[in-house]
Amino acid sequence: MMSVATVSPILHNIDNLVGYLKRGRGLDSDYSDLGLIDQRAKRLKVETDVGISEEAGFAFDEKPRFSKVRYGYIPKGLALGDDEIDRLRNENTRNLLLNHKKLHLVLDLDHTLLNTTFLDEMSPEEEYLKTQTQSDHSLQYVHVVDTPSRQLMTKLRPYIRTFLVQASQMFELSIYTMGNRDYALEMAKLLDPGNLIFGGRVMSRDDSPETNRKSLDVLLARDSAVVILDDRKNVWTNDNRDNVIVMPRYHFFRSSYQKSGLSKGKPYSELKTDECDRYGGAYLANVLQLLGYIHTIFFNEVEIQGWDLMDRDVRLVLKILKKEVLKGCKIVFSHVFPSNVEANTHPLWKMAEQLGATCSTQVDPSVTHVVAANARTQKSCWAVKEGKFLVNPQWIHSANFMWQKQPEDNFPCH
Repeated sequence: MMSVATVSPILHNIDNLVGYLKRGRGLDSDYSDLGLIDQRAKRLKVETDVGISEEAGFAFDEKPRFSKVRYGYIPKGLALGDDEIDRLRNENTRNLLLNHKKLHLVLDLDHTLLNTTFLDEMSPEEEYLKTQTQSDHSLQYVHVVDTPSRQLMTKLRPYIRTFLVQASQMFELSIYTMGNRDYALEMAKLLDPGNLIFGGRVMSRDDSPETNRKSLDVLLARDSAVVILDDRKNVWTNDNRDNVIVMPRYHFFRSSYQKSGLSKGKPYSELKTDECDRYGGAYLANVLQLLGYIHTIFFNEVEIQGWDLMDRDVRLVLKILKKEVLKGCKIVFSHVFPSNVEANTHPLWKMAEQLGATCSTQVDPSVTHVVAANARTQKSCWAVKEGKFLVNPQWIHSANFMWQKQPEDNFPCH
């Protein structure tokens, strides 16, 4: 099992970033207000679930909450009113920040920490998993789970045990899945048999205040101190999407592979192998290192000297870390976007800018990269002639998932 130290660095020099943050007060408002929240409470009219208008005060960065949210992961499905919810959120987060030096971390299950299939949907090439032991096929963390209706097989993502233990030293961990509650509890048992890591903090779609949407309304924590790991950002309410770190989807079984529209090649299960990054390590090891950077920056004593930890906002730390990924790159796109779409409105253009790159439609000597759909375009030929990097669009997607600039040679343009 590889250690986190052997994973490639997400940032080249963490000290440089700390210095960058210290100079933040001279930057735009996103950076100059890093972690500082306006203390003036705003009095808001909030409609309760029984239609009675109540006044409630919220901090500047906190959104109005649903009244009488039911917390299914608390015994007997405790339902609380607005004032009590707000008090408990502040109290819980303050205790974590000040007494334990921890943030909150919310973890999705399917395609993020594990992959599950029905036993009767497994392909002939996956049958060996039903009969062979782990020592026979060298695949870790394969489990059969019995449910009242059908049997499941679950494969935990590589490095999961180390990830959970080490992440729990920096964060208070919770599970939140769009699966039902019974499924969520079964998966929690696989991940944390002794209930030492999650402590019963398991949330499912049954707890969500909105159908087919996840919301931090069901978590007893301030949004400004929560990091989310999920394979999908769009399943979260708009208010919570800045908290999300998007994970590459984990597809181990054939059924999962096919349902996601993947047709080329074979899934890991049929290849009798498992996922790894380009260094031969696990994706979760990369993410663990990223979480370590987030924790270090948030709690850095130099940075917060004279500041109240409750006024810090981890979402701004995430934005600044992301801006470092492609900082210094100037990208020109060639035949990547449909002709009827404005280039600067396309998601790939916006993604590159969020990663810190400067984007353009015209070539000039300051351009560092040409991102092209094929190597025969005019701009592609210019890149080769001028000695610029010529890469395919996946180079940007990979940098976005890995939170680090990827070697251009791994993403050739054919």
